[in-house]
Order: sequence, then structure tokens, then C-alpha cells
Amino acid sequence: MSPEVRTVVNLKPYREALALPGLRSLLLVSVLARVPLTATGVTLTFHVVLDLGRGYGAAGLVGAASTVGAALGSPLLGRLVDRRGLRPVLLLTTVAEGVFWASAPTLSYAVLLPAAFLAGLLALPVFSVVRQSVAALVPAERRRPAYALDSMSVELSFMVGPALAVALATALSPRVTMWAVGAGIVASGICFWLLDPPTRGADEPAGPPRKVPRREWLTPRLLAVLAVSLAATLVLGGTDVAVVAVLRAGGEVGWTGAVLAAWAVASLVGGFAYGAVTRSFSPLVLMATLSLTTIPVGLGGAHWWLLCLALIPAGALCAPTIASTADAVSRLAPAGVRGEAMGLHGSAVTVGIALGAPLAGAVIDASAPMWGFAVTGAIGVLVALAVIPVELRHRRETVAPTPDPDLAPATV
Repeated sequence: MSPEVRTVVNLKPYREALALPGLRSLLLVSVLARVPLTATGVTLTFHVVLDLGRGYGAAGLVGAASTVGAALGSPLLGRLVDRRGLRPVLLLTTVAEGVFWASAPTLSYAVLLPAAFLAGLLALPVFSVVRQSVAALVPAERRRPAYALDSMSVELSFMVGPALAVALATALSPRVTMWAVGAGIVASGICFWLLDPPTRGADEPAGPPRKVPRREWLTPRLLAVLAVSLAATLVLGGTDVAVVAVLRAGGEVGWTGAVLAAWAVASLVGGFAYGAVTRSFSPLVLMATLSLTTIPVGLGGAHWWLLCLALIPAGALCAPTIASTADAVSRLAPAGVRGEAMGLHGSAVTVGIALGAPLAGAVIDASAPMWGFAVTGAIGVLVALAVIPVELRHRRETVAPTPDPDLAPATV
């Protein structure tokens, strides 16, 4: 490897980040905690379809109820963390998760539907809490590799969690799988309660936070980052469905797991490179590039290996895009409201995934599988175009005018 390449991509940013006290244990616990959380969707689907004898539409309603609850609850729980601290919130959500998963296998469908909404509303806030704690543990100039590691851990969790749930549900039963997932989530809550990661940095004010009006921190730029986050996961959710549709149309649906695994590996590689390079990238640029590279993926046709190759550019941008949005939110939100801001980021990510899958499905049903990639990618591009004026306005405001040397005040 040439010296030029070594200066651009190296392990030094990761070594420096992981050397910070508390970060390594936080990331390790977060990987283990996210595995059962990523298995909830497929677990509920198996239960509704196999145990309750309902259709996939009914299973989708349960998933939608849980998703809506999570989208509403994430910023509320984040605000509670800001005001009351982490441990009371972990206690509340861990107990709520335990009650839901212990009783859910015995509930009728009519009761399961509102129960899933309440469970989503009080879901264990692992994703937003980890990102809030990363901001507290890591100085701003070192957060990019830390958030890259966090984003890669999310990819690993999504690779392992659903697969384990499917294996358990088919080998044992959906009912046993629900109890196992619930036990895993409760154990995750206990681990986080014991770890008690900080939610504010050592150099940030301790004690009860000053009440910060939303108009002071929920700025157009932060809203733009949230829109970029939503658009990115909308593209990812649509891609997930479009991959299945393309392979099914070509009679190669058996290769779905291999294609999705290749997509995830590309994301891991991209996330690693993003954290190792010496320059930063705008979330807007990353999301726009992700969307543009997603549009032509369907041209790879129904051959699984061509689809794998076509997905590599977009896949390599998945983890970097999500990591960059979390990093941006951590910088834009004051410490006293960072939990609520990260909760809003989590809501944007959740809503994007929830919108992307049915949107791509509707487009595919009305046209052809390849259009699932094209339409969701095009929506991402449109969001990027809508956000550009906000970014340009910010850049104009941050460029200081050149002062007159004769009128310049003394340096502060």
C-alpha cells in the first residue's frame, strides 16, 4: 500500500476512539442488546401467521402498530432521559418489555394490536441511548469513527437477529421464540442499567438541565438532518423489498439471503472506510449518492450475482449515511436536549423504514420489480434537492466577512 493511501485510510482513528474510557464496553453491550431487538418484527410476524392463523396483512398491522408506537415514544423517552436520567427510563422500559413479551403469546389478536402499540411506545431505547452516550464519551472531533463503529454494529445485529428468530421459530415454535426474544430484551435492559453509560460529557454541565426552548435547537438545519435520515432509511426499506421482488420474478428467490448478506457486507466495509478516512462527508452528500446509486440497481436483472454486484455501491453507503446523520445530530443538539434530539433521529429512521417497504411494494405491484429501486431512490434524490437550500444558507451564514484591518478589534 502506498504512503498516500496509508495517510487517507488507517486504523488510527479507531484506535484513538476505542482507547477512550467506556466506549469499548458500550459498543460491546450495544451489539448484544440490539440482536433481540432486531428480531422483534419477524418474531411477531411468525406468531400472528402461524400461532394465530391470521394473514400477512394482519401481521403487518401488528408491526405497523409497534412501529408507530416506537416513532412516537422515542423522542418522549429521550426527553425523559434528559430530565430524569437514564436509569429510571431503563427501569420503566425494561419492565414494560418484560410484561409485553411474557403475555403476548397468550393474547388474542384484538388485544395484541393495541398491546404492540404500547410496547413500541415504551420500547427499550437502546439505539438512541447508545448514540447519545457516544456523544457524551467521545469528543466531537473523534465521533466519526465512533459512530461508524456504532453503525457497523447495527448492521451486524440485523444480520444475526432476524436469522436467529427464523431458526428458532422453525426449529421450535413462534411462541417459544417470543419468550426467548423477550428474555433477551429484558437481559439487555438489565445490562444497560448496570453499565449506566453517561448521557452527558465530563465537560458538559451536570445536574438538572436548563430548559431549552425547542425553537433554539430544533433549527432548520437539524430538521434537514432528520429529513435526510428519514429519506436514507426509506431508500433502504424499499431496497429490501425490491430485492425480494426481483429475485422472485426471476425464479431465484432462494438466493435472497445471499444477496441481502452481500448488501450488508458492503455496508460494513463502507462503514469501516468511512470511519477510517481522514476527511468528513456531509450527510446530505452521502444520502444523495446512496439514492442515486440505488436507482439503477434493478437493471442488474433477476440474476442473483448481478444483483449482488449492482448493490455494492449503494450498500457501501448505507452505514456511512446513518453514521453521519447521528454524528450531525450530536453536534447540532445541546447536551441538555440531546436525548430528545437522538429520539427524534430514531423516529426519523424508524418512519423511513416503515414507509419505504410498503411504498416499494405498491410501486412493484403497479409496475415491475425494478421500479421499486428506481422510485425509492428518486424520492431520496428529491429530498436531497429540497434540503440543499438549507445547507447552502448555513454555509453562507458560517462564512465570516473579511474584516477591515484598520477597524479590526483585538483578538479575543
